[in-house]
Amino acid sequence: MQETETVLSIDPSLRNTGYAILHGGSQHVSCIQFGTIRNAQALPLSSCLLAIRQKISQLIVEYSPTSLAVEAIIYVQSHRTAISLGSARGAAILSAAERGLPIYEYAPRKVKQAVVGRGSAAKHQVAFMIRARLGLTETPPEDAADAIAVGLSHFQARSAFLSLGRPHPSI
Repeated sequence: MQETETVLSIDPSLRNTGYAILHGGSQHVSCIQFGTIRNAQALPLSSCLLAIRQKISQLIVEYSPTSLAVEAIIYVQSHRTAISLGSARGAAILSAAERGLPIYEYAPRKVKQAVVGRGSAAKHQVAFMIRARLGLTETPPEDAADAIAVGLSHFQARSAFLSLGRPHPSI
């Protein structure tokens, strides 16, 4: 893996997919861009998935990331929620896979642990810590903050694997 890299990180959701573009290495990471892909409640599933795929593809073309970091599937009690989250995640992963990017996934609890120090941290705590750690002038929206946190987890995991002399596993 390279000394520095540009990572597109995603917090997938059907209606509010958070994304971030981070650049850096083991010593310093900066956030170049972040935002949320918002899909209206009235939009059908297929239109939401298309919007996610198109925006992720646009970000890949615009920023030329070297990898995609995505939040892993979470346990939910509702089958409907699980299907929509999995679909949104699939749309984002497909965009990256079509362009040959390596894809890394991170469990939500591990992401919160890495950024806040507690695996059960609330979304607003993650957003606050993201702002503090990166020295941002504004607190990112919660979904974008979660995406930034996924990216930071990627850089931490990458550093750990490099220090062990092993490649970082991708999906």
